[in-house]
Amino acid sequence: MKFSLSFRIWHWLNAFVILGLLGTVFLRQTFLSWRTNSEILISKLQEINIEITAIQAKVLAKAIRAGMWEWHILLGYALAFLVLFRIYLYFKDTSERESFSSLSLHKKVVHSSYYILNATLIVIATTGLIIHFYQELGLLKDTAHDIKEIHELAYYVILYFVPLHILGVVIAENRDEKGIISTIVNGKK
Repeated sequence: MKFSLSFRIWHWLNAFVILGLLGTVFLRQTFLSWRTNSEILISKLQEINIEITAIQAKVLAKAIRAGMWEWHILLGYALAFLVLFRIYLYFKDTSERESFSSLSLHKKVVHSSYYILNATLIVIATTGLIIHFYQELGLLKDTAHDIKEIHELAYYVILYFVPLHILGVVIAENRDEKGIISTIVNGKK
């Protein structure tokens, strides 16, 4: 299979953005968790005889990670753009698309997983924008929270897809699709 330059650029930009988004979520849930860091702040400040409330510690802990979360938002905008660009590419270049019915069962599963991925990316980009602009959209905070649940559920699809995709490509490269990695990198087999 040959990949067009526009698709290859989209693929690698998309990979970079998704890994960046996953990285910011990972940091938010681990090293930059406000719950953990607020407890650390309270404890360490008590050691030097400074007392702060749990609410003050939460404010400080969230301030520490605010810059990182801005990256999540910027990468989210990039993802929304890349989703729109992918839709454009899908409808622009139909010449190299194989008929789904002519594919082997394995290829049907692979192609279906990409449709699921792209649908998930649409959900993530859309819900992320809605969450970010919920006030401007006139939504209640509770509604934004409900949408955030959908956003986070879609995140798990991506979280599982990424390692499965990498594993699948490595297996394909070493079995029946020799050169698939170099093709997505430089367009040549």
